[in-house]
Amino acid sequence: MERRINNMHRQAIKLVFSNPSYVAISISIFAMMMLLLLSAQEYLFFEPFLVFHIPDGMFPSFVSIIAVSALIGLVISFSIFQIRTKQASTKKVSAGLTGSFVGAGAGICTSCGSLALPIISVLGVAGATSLNFLTIYEFPIRLIAIAILIGTYFLMIKGINSECNIRTKK
Repeated sequence: MERRINNMHRQAIKLVFSNPSYVAISISIFAMMMLLLLSAQEYLFFEPFLVFHIPDGMFPSFVSIIAVSALIGLVISFSIFQIRTKQASTKKVSAGLTGSFVGAGAGICTSCGSLALPIISVLGVAGATSLNFLTIYEFPIRLIAIAILIGTYFLMIKGINSECNIRTKK
């Protein structure tokens, strides 16, 4: 059973990434998301000069940013593959896109950096309360986003295998 599942994943990945455009899409989305998330988390600074710094005790957060970025790139490229090749309806592919947006939203800490002051000033006490919640539970929310993206990945693999009629060797 496990061998069949591994083979199913391997064949779906080969099918999607056999086209170089899907590889380019996945890598570019990964790079953009990683740059966005690292700069929002203040691990990467562009001014006055380029600086990359991981504070002590923040390595798990850094690893979770890489995981979210990689999974978003993977899931979006799979979604685009399904839309293009099988003319799948947006209802079938919406799980992949929804999981990607949840992952991206959870990956960005709105209480970090320059976004906090405008949100607090516009929303008042409700904004301050929500930002406090996001600050405290940022890492668990990102772990939930990773779980959602992994579940989305498995759904995409299942959809690609069922729609593309990939036959696994026994």
